Amino acid sequence: MEKQLVRRTVPDSIDLGDDLPAILQRIYAARGVTSRAELDYQLRSLGSPAQLKGAAEAAHLLAAEIERGGRILVVGDFDADGATSTAVALLGLNVLGARHLDFRVPSRFTDGYGLTPGIIERLQSDGALPDLLLTVDNGIAAHEGVTAAREAGVKVVVTDHHLPGETLPDADAIVNPNQPGCEFLSKNAAGVGVIFYLLTVVRQHQRDAGLYAQREQPSLAFLLDLVALGTVADVVPLDHNNRILVDQGLRRIRAGRTRPGVRALLEVAGRSPENLQASDLGFVLGPRLNAAGRLDDMSVGIACLLTNDEGRAYELASELDALNRERRTIEGDMRQQAEALLEQLSLEGEGLPWGLCLFDESWHQGVIGILASRIKEKVHRPVVAFAADDEGGIKGSARSIPGLHIRDVLAAIDTSAPGLLKKYGGHAMAAGMSMARDDFERFQRLFAEHVEAHASPELFAPEIPTDGPLSAAELTLDTARLLASAGPWGQQFPEPVFDGEFKPVQQRIVGQRHLKLLLEVPGQDRLIDAIAFNVDTSQWPCDCERIRMAYQIEANHFRGRESVQLRVIYLERPQ
Repeated sequence: MEKQLVRRTVPDSIDLGDDLPAILQRIYAARGVTSRAELDYQLRSLGSPAQLKGAAEAAHLLAAEIERGGRILVVGDFDADGATSTAVALLGLNVLGARHLDFRVPSRFTDGYGLTPGIIERLQSDGALPDLLLTVDNGIAAHEGVTAAREAGVKVVVTDHHLPGETLPDADAIVNPNQPGCEFLSKNAAGVGVIFYLLTVVRQHQRDAGLYAQREQPSLAFLLDLVALGTVADVVPLDHNNRILVDQGLRRIRAGRTRPGVRALLEVAGRSPENLQASDLGFVLGPRLNAAGRLDDMSVGIACLLTNDEGRAYELASELDALNRERRTIEGDMRQQAEALLEQLSLEGEGLPWGLCLFDESWHQGVIGILASRIKEKVHRPVVAFAADDEGGIKGSARSIPGLHIRDVLAAIDTSAPGLLKKYGGHAMAAGMSMARDDFERFQRLFAEHVEAHASPELFAPEIPTDGPLSAAELTLDTARLLASAGPWGQQFPEPVFDGEFKPVQQRIVGQRHLKLLLEVPGQDRLIDAIAFNVDTSQWPCDCERIRMAYQIEANHFRGRESVQLRVIYLERPQ
């Protein structure tokens, strides 16, 4: 699909300090930065935990259980945010004095998402009911599960970041920046960020009670590597508060002060901690951690994050790496089937519906989210991919495009067709749902109609925002290093992308589908390397004098040598 390169708007007046290079001035300004304070990533600049509604009540309950030696059970989620949230809760509560800790992660395939009555029933039958149940990265929609726990005599503290429905569960305390009345400055906190904040409030509660009068209070900074990993892997917007958490976590990992499991995941992926970027958390570590929850049991991923044994960490990381390779194979097969289905339905050009729903009996429940994301990238439409569940129904995973809030679309469908969706929830860009199999075609029609009602036509024109061209003097290793150190970059604070035309001197395919380029630097007697991944080999290499492209500039590390390289995001022949 042809894409349009659109340059980001830069305010006319930029003044972020004379000591800030001009290239960073315009890049930051284009991302909405208006003061140097927004570039201060020290921990002292974090938003105050006192603004987090429900945190004081939750901290009181947790501190009381810690003091009396109560049993605390953490119920997590089966994605990377849920895994890191669970690990942060267990590690943090442990250093704060809790001695009777355990965790449960719902099965994607048998339990579904979040705290359910079935989990409470199994705990009862096993004689394993805790004194207090703490949800992390879930619970805001678990009305029935929370009620079942409290009826069984269990206190419930919910920590979550997902958008609440019209009513809240009847928990003893709820900590969620998105609940009504919460004035916490970051509505974009990931689940792992919420539980990290709550732990700081528990520590404050203990400090106020005089617990640290005779001894040093424990530091919670050792958790920041996991907070950074979960925040980036969950693709939440990197507002200033989240950038602080990610930056601090990255600094710890680069300095070698990280969990053995994180170190092992980097090792099996062949990545060096010293050069780690935020994107590596999302595209290298996150998928390996997510693979456990997609195909098997996220307990494997949590165990990898929790273990203090280097050897055991490597064994578990290797298992996660193998699961991720299996996931990629399954995803590749599913993507081929989805693309064949698109072709079969002749969904091309103007015939493409506003919102696209796909279903195949053979698709894997754990991979439909990735499939929806891949197809969305291909057709630039909101996509829901469905798979059969274990109860005769179907489960869907939705991915949206910028400017269209996918959970609002599902809420509108639920209002117009009560009972069609058995369950649903999610964010602006991603959501999940379940329904009866016979209702697929009805939902398919309603989804397209409601997407059209919620979206303006310009949202469906695929665009690549860029930061304009780089001058010949800026196409250097120094620029690549400068931009790498200027992050962290991520969701809604995107890594700089530039555009320009170049004369290709050499073109060749490497690794079956990757285009390796040697380009002439405009106006200079100098060449620069570039690489474009997964190109259409029927179109490239091309017999052309010029190439127009969008690209990122990076430092390439190979066999101990560092050199500048352009990573091509999009390329075309100039008109």
